[in-house]
Amino acid sequence: MPETTPRIEDTLVRGYTKLALDTPARRRDLLLRTLDVGLTLVFMVVGLPVMLVLTLVVLVTSGVPVFYRGERVGRGGRIFQMYKFRTLRLGAEDRLGPYLGEELVRRTQTEFTPIGKWLKATQLDELPQLVNVLKGDMSLVGPRPIRPVFFEELAHELPAYWQRLVVRPGLTGFAQVRRGYETSMAEKLAHDLEWIADRSVRLYLRTVVATGWRVVRQSLRGLVRPDG
Repeated sequence: MPETTPRIEDTLVRGYTKLALDTPARRRDLLLRTLDVGLTLVFMVVGLPVMLVLTLVVLVTSGVPVFYRGERVGRGGRIFQMYKFRTLRLGAEDRLGPYLGEELVRRTQTEFTPIGKWLKATQLDELPQLVNVLKGDMSLVGPRPIRPVFFEELAHELPAYWQRLVVRPGLTGFAQVRRGYETSMAEKLAHDLEWIADRSVRLYLRTVVATGWRVVRQSLRGLVRPDG
């Protein structure tokens, strides 16, 4: 599904969207996009056997659909469909929809599929987002994408939140490498803003490597202690 104009009626949020669109791009953004495409192609080739195995395991343990697709807010406020391996029971998004932050994390614990908790902990559920990166919806590194309804809410609560729209959302993020899922949205935003202000090649590569190491470490830990 192609990107569409955001269905945002809120005047303040529309103003923030315009600010993001009017923010000039940096020359390094083109280099980061080149790295996105090159590294993603490598990761897809190397990770194809893993993705095929995970597809089969999710299908056997949880049935269809194997993949989750959900609307997220992208660069400039555009809406796109984000892909993931399904980690939650059918209908979970409707049940969890009203919640955010620590309450969402707590309630999600009861919704995992048989291997969903492990997929989430290792971040292997995010592998299908490599397709989003190739399409230009996302970057390998950036603020984690958020649902439109929560973007509107947080844009009112945290005035600097609009700055996330200046860059593509990321498959992994600076905030995620430094902090866990339970971190408050305000604290995550502080780390996201640090990335947006810097977004250097060095920090980009450091975040990719840190995420790769985290995935390997947590995957091995999950195989030894599946319920840990």
